[in-house]
Amino acid sequence: MYTVEIYGRVRRAVLVEGKSERAVAQEFGIARETVRKMLRYSVPPGYRREQPVKRPKLGPWIGVIHTILEEDKNSPVKQRHTAKRIFDRLRQEYAYTGGYTIVKDYVRLQQVRTREMFVPLTHAPGKAQADFGEAWVIVASVKCKAHYFAMDLPQSDDCFVAAFPAETTEAFLEGHVRAFAYFGGVPRQILYDNTKLAVAKILGGGERKKTRAFSELQSHYLFEEKFGRPGKGNDKGKVEGLVGYTRRNFMVPIPRMGSWEELNTYLLEQCGKRRERQLRGQEETIGERFECDRTALLPLPEAAYEACEKRTARVSSLSLVRYRGNDYSVPTEYGHREVWVKGYVQEVLIAYGSEVIARHARSYAREELVFDPRHYLALLEQKTGALDQAAPLVGWELPASFSELRRLMEVRLNKGGRREYVQVLRLLETFQLEEVVPAIEQALHLGTISFDAVKHLLLCRIEQRPPRLDLENYPHLPLAQVRTTQPSEYMALLGEVNS
Repeated sequence: MYTVEIYGRVRRAVLVEGKSERAVAQEFGIARETVRKMLRYSVPPGYRREQPVKRPKLGPWIGVIHTILEEDKNSPVKQRHTAKRIFDRLRQEYAYTGGYTIVKDYVRLQQVRTREMFVPLTHAPGKAQADFGEAWVIVASVKCKAHYFAMDLPQSDDCFVAAFPAETTEAFLEGHVRAFAYFGGVPRQILYDNTKLAVAKILGGGERKKTRAFSELQSHYLFEEKFGRPGKGNDKGKVEGLVGYTRRNFMVPIPRMGSWEELNTYLLEQCGKRRERQLRGQEETIGERFECDRTALLPLPEAAYEACEKRTARVSSLSLVRYRGNDYSVPTEYGHREVWVKGYVQEVLIAYGSEVIARHARSYAREELVFDPRHYLALLEQKTGALDQAAPLVGWELPASFSELRRLMEVRLNKGGRREYVQVLRLLETFQLEEVVPAIEQALHLGTISFDAVKHLLLCRIEQRPPRLDLENYPHLPLAQVRTTQPSEYMALLGEVNS
């Protein structure tokens, strides 16, 4: 292929300077036919092959390649043949002896020819698309992968993004609840891919069996669902674009946040700032165009949906409940009973009937034991011998006054001191730590080393009344003798005043 500059020089030599085609061909080192071609065109024409490329080494296996590519159309995108895989199969299964390059070039040519074309779409107000994306973040000094829920309103290009530790049912539900609150209404229709968080099973004829959690969410907010074709991410191209935009613009550089809520506050701010943008080809900002979407949204219900996963479970003999690969403690009195487990994004709540019996911070680790030491104190009061080896108490950080109180109790009360110490710990079942600690410190100061004394001092502080301890129970304390005053003594005092 010759450049436009060569074309110009050849044409000038013949048409302006009057040189012969032969002389010009010799001067430029090109064929006379090429000179004639340059005289017919002022610029190099696009190359047009009149005959198909001959591939003698590949020819016998072209049909095999076409069969493989045709079968790939029914396979997931990420599990389709690459040119390298086709080459390997040709050599291993069909005795192909040619090189890789000719296979690669032919496969790529066929893929280009069969690449799908799309029709430009228009979007009605009040409709949305939703999906999840992934990006690395640093939360509480720990680098981890954030799974962010993204919802896009295609008509206005307004968006909502919220990040979660994992792509779970409760994160999916919570993402919807937060998005609806941000938009101030509920989209009339939401387009999804075939995520297992919403689709339990794909049925024939384009029908879907929805998950119970998604059906509950839909019944609460009354939006219409729509699912894209399996493996066709372009069906929801707007939110696919939003997922990429979020990763490139909101997550670069890698966000460093103290908590997940801090990260979500940041993402919400970025969504708000994006409303000020005016996209190419638009005369209004995203925020101005959103007003059209806003008027088409369904109203929010009076109460937000409880975004959690609900399960039943049975309490083990160790007073633990299994949820999502981890074990969470409950009070020992509920051992072997069936309970309700509600898994929220940041919390696990366990209930017996209508009573909430345990709350724990949600763990996203695996095979982790999540204890509340207070759940085992009633049992430890009966089995004091297990106090030093009790796993739920390991790592329970209490003020130094607790250990000092235990030491003195065990010294003065022997075996009974350990039980009384557990009884003091059980005050934490009812009262806050900051309420119990001053009572213990006061008891240590007074030398009243007993559960009854600590409890009495605690109640007196809460009720704001002076303590009245029975000092007969504490013979080691100095006893002050207070004589009873007689009425005659008051008369004597009056006489002294009158004189």
